[in-house]
Amino acid sequence: MRLHLLAAATAFTLALAGCASSAGLHPHNTVMAASALASDHSFAGVPISPAGWPATDWWKGLHDPQLNALMREALRNNPGLDVADARAQAAQAAAGLADAARKPQIDAGASISGARLPTTLLPSAAGGGHFAWAKYGYARFSWSPDLWGGKRAAWRAALGEARAAEVAARAARIELSGNVARAYAQLGYAFTQQDLARAEWQRARDARSLTRQRVTAGIDNQIQLQQGNAEVATAAQQLAVATRAIAAARSALSVLLGKGPDRGLEIARPTVLKPDQLAVPANLPMGLIGHRADLVAARWRVEAASRQIKAAKTEFMPNLSIGALAGLITMGGRNLFELPARFYQLGPSVSLPIFDGGRLRANLVGKDAAYDLAVAQYNRTLIGALNQVADELSAAQSLQQQVHAQQQARHAARLAWELARQRYKAGIGSYLQALVVRQQLLAAERGVATLQARQVDLSVQLIEALGGGFQPRAMPTAPTPSSTPAHS
Repeated sequence: MRLHLLAAATAFTLALAGCASSAGLHPHNTVMAASALASDHSFAGVPISPAGWPATDWWKGLHDPQLNALMREALRNNPGLDVADARAQAAQAAAGLADAARKPQIDAGASISGARLPTTLLPSAAGGGHFAWAKYGYARFSWSPDLWGGKRAAWRAALGEARAAEVAARAARIELSGNVARAYAQLGYAFTQQDLARAEWQRARDARSLTRQRVTAGIDNQIQLQQGNAEVATAAQQLAVATRAIAAARSALSVLLGKGPDRGLEIARPTVLKPDQLAVPANLPMGLIGHRADLVAARWRVEAASRQIKAAKTEFMPNLSIGALAGLITMGGRNLFELPARFYQLGPSVSLPIFDGGRLRANLVGKDAAYDLAVAQYNRTLIGALNQVADELSAAQSLQQQVHAQQQARHAARLAWELARQRYKAGIGSYLQALVVRQQLLAAERGVATLQARQVDLSVQLIEALGGGFQPRAMPTAPTPSSTPAHS
């Protein structure tokens, strides 16, 4: 007897020694802290405001009722939002499945079937050669206790993915609102460009008409007339470009609103939008982690990947399963609900992976790689977010200087145009000379309009870079980004 016990103990010890192990496997990347990214000099000189974070309805700061209505319409009808919402719902369903896997399962069933067994299989005395009914009913219980927390970790991982998908759906709305505002501003700019192109086309025609008169009078020659024809043709081409830009902006808005192309034709000409005042929120690097939806979603994915590693490690541990089955079964015309018809079974079992050809280790390696990927994507998103804000603030400051200089150029061109008109009225200069000066004024006005349109566009981009009104308080508390999975 002792020899049998010794042999069993030896076999058990050898089995444990040969069990699959997760030793030596762990992820390599670490989550980057926002404080590690130097940015003080980049944001020096920019006004700091406690209200620097955009509001949820930030577009109302542009003071355009038509834009407000278009925003409501787009957020209600855009199919892209339905795609994001469906993905969030699918992720929630996956989390529900992971949660259900942690709990006991109970199912029941019943069946009835008739059969005639040949006497070659069963003697007639035992029922062979007769048709008989078989009635069957059962209830089954099964449960695998979560001894090592692996199922809970898998559920928490699925929950993290669901929260990341929910944040991604919010990010889709932020992106949509930014695109609507930019397309609307572009439509207003296209109308301004059309006005200036039409004015230049009219100016070029007037100048050509005067040149034709001078050629007829022998003052100018055909060279000046052909130059005038070229200017008219160029102005006509620019007018066609501006008109096409209006149609393109209307079409873009139709898509964003989730409507057909005729919807864009119904949009009235926008007023010229003014960019918001520039201000940087306090503690910008750390604040971005909670105010940018893409960063919050990336943090949840890191947390989910960490939980997946824990779930994968528990697969190396022994597993306990508990199962029970009870039911009733009868043959022929006997009553199913009688005591002799009962049967039952109870069977706890334990399993331990010993040799699996490397499947468990390969699975853990994959989970470690997924964690490293999630961390790398988070770090890349954080670096990109902070540098995007800094770059757009720098561009906005440069645009302010450019607009100021261009406005001075426009002011000088306008004074030159007034002086040229006065000289013409006084009989000192010709109207053709005045029209040449007007060409410079129109060019200066185009420059101002272009820079101001870029200011509005950049203002919207900066709002998106600062989170676009994402409200972290409305979401579950995001995990600490410095957390990493335990190494084994």
